[in-house]
Amino acid sequence: MTTVAVVGATGVVGRTMLSILAERDFPADRLRLAASARSAGHTMDSHVGPLEVEDLAAMDPSGIDIALFSAGGSRSKEHAPRFVDAGAVVIDNSSAFRMDPGVPLVVADVNDEAARGHEGIIANPNCTTMTLMMAAGPLHEAAELRSMVATSYQAVSGSGHQGVSELLDQHGRLGSDIHSLMTGGWADPGAQVYERPIAFNVLPFAGNEVEGGYTDEEMKLVDESRKILDLPGLAVEPTCVRVPVLVGHGVAATLGFDRPMTADEAISILGTAPGIEVWKDRTPTPLDSVGIDDVLVGRIRGTRSTPGGINLWAVGDNLRKGAALNAVQIAELLI
Repeated sequence: MTTVAVVGATGVVGRTMLSILAERDFPADRLRLAASARSAGHTMDSHVGPLEVEDLAAMDPSGIDIALFSAGGSRSKEHAPRFVDAGAVVIDNSSAFRMDPGVPLVVADVNDEAARGHEGIIANPNCTTMTLMMAAGPLHEAAELRSMVATSYQAVSGSGHQGVSELLDQHGRLGSDIHSLMTGGWADPGAQVYERPIAFNVLPFAGNEVEGGYTDEEMKLVDESRKILDLPGLAVEPTCVRVPVLVGHGVAATLGFDRPMTADEAISILGTAPGIEVWKDRTPTPLDSVGIDDVLVGRIRGTRSTPGGINLWAVGDNLRKGAALNAVQIAELLI
């Protein structure tokens, strides 16, 4: 008998977790849902029938085997330990435990073996890191990665329902006056989630500034990549950009290795790697990635200024492989 809990079930990622559990016919005998007090008592549909959402703060975790957490860092820090104390393995989607040396940071199909070292909590990487690691991981296995320059183009759903609503609202407000948009006379539509308008715009500072002009999103890309690949000295130059896209994160990356790699070799390696589709005849876009499990990789080219490296473009559904799917895949490793 396996009991699975989805914590943060009413959020974008939590709902996606529920659908993926159903799609993959996850072998759970019982399913429990939890969220904040304001959602407690509501009923949600699931593949096992309608379920009542429990109040996370009051929830008794006894009997839960696996808990998929997507409730935010503060709630994870508060509640994940008590789930572990009750006997559950927590797979956490927040940043709360990612850099804890005692917590494995796992990208399924890249470093599965790390999951075996858990002590009750396994962390899910940031959605941008996840997309990039699916492409970089197999190449690293073939020729050890030495350096990485990565620029992400991140969809607004990475900010949850609020990011999606802000983009759609601003699109309606600004899109009604195309002339002003094209001549500089547009009126500020009012930004709440982001510092500047996101509709018809690109914001080259995804995340919050933390040090030296870099954002927390950029530092996640640095620190998490090093931990996942077990390369503490990996040189990473990150830039994270927010774009007016609903779903699907893209990453343009330049990868340098300990030995020269050709584009043909990279295409061959990625073409047989699990969880990846290599697109040769056309360039994958965020829209192409929506609703599918695989990360799409295209524009694979050899580097020009310093031959022997690889330039590539990777896109993935940030709600699926970037969050919910990877959590479920980790749970499958445990099963």
